[in-house]
Amino acid sequence: MLHGTSRTAKIAGVAALAGLMMAVAILAVTRDRAPAPPPMPAIVRDTEGRSRLARELERCATLTMPDSGCEAAWAENRRRFFHQDDPEGAGR
Repeated sequence: MLHGTSRTAKIAGVAALAGLMMAVAILAVTRDRAPAPPPMPAIVRDTEGRSRLARELERCATLTMPDSGCEAAWAENRRRFFHQDDPEGAGR
């Protein structure tokens, strides 16, 4: 037992803890439990172009020699990754 704490202080501490627990319980019961809406799917433009690019990049990943088609495919992939709309850099 704690010797330096009065009986009244102990009762007040227990009452405060009980009040806090009651507030948390009431909040948990009254809170809306509707599930969050699922995240919106990303809008994919030019699906055919992307799948063609993906196939070309897969083909290029297996090559060991330089290929001009692969260099163009990697340049297109970088352009799309960095969201650059003008491939020639005309907007500079």
